[in-house]
Amino acid sequence: MSLDILSIKYTDFDADKQFEHSLKHSGFAVINDHPIESDLIDEVYEDWKNYFSSEEKTMYMFDEVKQDGYFPYLTENAKGSTAKDLKEFYHIYQWGRMPELIGPATVKLNHQLTELATTLLSWIDNSAPKSISSLFSMPLNDMIVNSQFNLFRIIHYPPMTGNEDASSIRAAAHEDINLLTVLVAGSEPGLQVLDEKGEWVDVTTDKNTIVVNAGDMLKMASEDYYPSTTHRVVNPDPSINVSRYSMPLFLHPRDEVTLNKDHTAGSYLNERLRDIGLK
Repeated sequence: MSLDILSIKYTDFDADKQFEHSLKHSGFAVINDHPIESDLIDEVYEDWKNYFSSEEKTMYMFDEVKQDGYFPYLTENAKGSTAKDLKEFYHIYQWGRMPELIGPATVKLNHQLTELATTLLSWIDNSAPKSISSLFSMPLNDMIVNSQFNLFRIIHYPPMTGNEDASSIRAAAHEDINLLTVLVAGSEPGLQVLDEKGEWVDVTTDKNTIVVNAGDMLKMASEDYYPSTTHRVVNPDPSINVSRYSMPLFLHPRDEVTLNKDHTAGSYLNERLRDIGLK
């Protein structure tokens, strides 16, 4: 494997430098011994398993303008792909709707992950070469302060039925739109990243790890110093054909934040939402 994805102990004295190194050389990092409560993650997964198996989910259909709410199966496609991803999902914004079935644990987890992400962004600011950090229009963690577009996405990948389009997988190859993504370990394997040789490599995690990756906005703001690495979620082996659940938090700058000479965060987000069929 040529990608240098580091597994980093959150409490290490040089965790910030390890993290920045891993993002620079792979676009990804895996965080261990982090402050997110394991029992809280389990509770949130259980709440959303109940939601996706209920009839109530269709009461919260997504708003095409606001982008909050429930997105049915086969709604989204990756940029440049016509095949729809084999998933359904729910978008949570701090101002958005929350299903009645969902308890307070989701809000608590969202808050904890946002605090963790804020710390990780400060690690980048503090550890990046001055020639790179000077490119940022403001410190990275300041970009997300009071952002209305930080997105907590709860994803359900149903078991395979055998009737799926032959070209469809759970999440086709893509890069994330946003600044930084913080992802508690999925309930099942399936996440892969594309290495420098053009080969797909499994991202191995356990339930107590958090995967972090740079998005296109960080790549743009750093003038390509931090790569936004292509990744996907593959279909399961028939022997383990069960649902997979995943909970990424996508950190988005405020709309007016300048990324580079061509884009603000708002202009780039709208362009990409059109690309993937959500606008």
